Amino acid sequence: MKEVLSTVKSCSQIAQNVYSLTVTLPESAGEIKGGQFLNIATGDNSRLLKRPFGIVKAEGLDITVCFQVKGEGTVALSKAKQGDKLSVLLPLGNGFNLPENAKNIVVLGGGVGIFPLIPVIATNPDKNFYSYIGFRNDKCVCLLDEFNKSKKLTVVTDDGSYGQKDNAVNAYFKDKQSVKADMIIACGPPVMLRALKAKLKEENDSTPCLVSLEERMGCGIGACLVCVCKKSDGNNARVCKDGPVFDINEVEL
Repeated sequence: MKEVLSTVKSCSQIAQNVYSLTVTLPESAGEIKGGQFLNIATGDNSRLLKRPFGIVKAEGLDITVCFQVKGEGTVALSKAKQGDKLSVLLPLGNGFNLPENAKNIVVLGGGVGIFPLIPVIATNPDKNFYSYIGFRNDKCVCLLDEFNKSKKLTVVTDDGSYGQKDNAVNAYFKDKQSVKADMIIACGPPVMLRALKAKLKEENDSTPCLVSLEERMGCGIGACLVCVCKKSDGNNARVCKDGPVFDINEVEL
């Protein structure tokens, strides 16, 4: 983990209220795994807290994140210009660990939850990925080129304006018998992850499943306890430090 002053390389809108930001680091941050994230300053000095975003790409010293504009901090970040300097803390979190013997990997993503899943596909060319990703509507669809690296890609939308009218979880379970998954990895809104957990239980499906949780964060290193979640054994876990990737049966959703 390092805190460095990065230089903005590019910032552009890629979907409705969604931006892609690439920064160049002054030095290597070491190995970065899919599912890990960074904390980045917004460029607005009146907002001291950095914002956490899943790392989408790590190519040499260039790091790309994508984010949805939701509040004043992300509004400020969306206005970043080439050459701007932004403080970055990275890499954070534990990321996805795929066992060597897991060959067929199902990828379930919803909305901005698709972003941390992209590097898992890009950095594991020996795996067969079956991706099911969902968006609200056609205006929110983005980064399909990255998911086209999958053996199979299914895109769904809530209103049917792009792809099938469905959600990612339902779309996968319709195909489940033909996919024969060795593992499931997922990231998306809580309602999606709860639906996935319920469906696995309903079908008595013991396929190993890792989920990346999305929580509000302060420090990003486990000190402030803003992102605490409940574990199934009654204890607490810090999403930033102990996660954000957990076994689906390890946490309450």
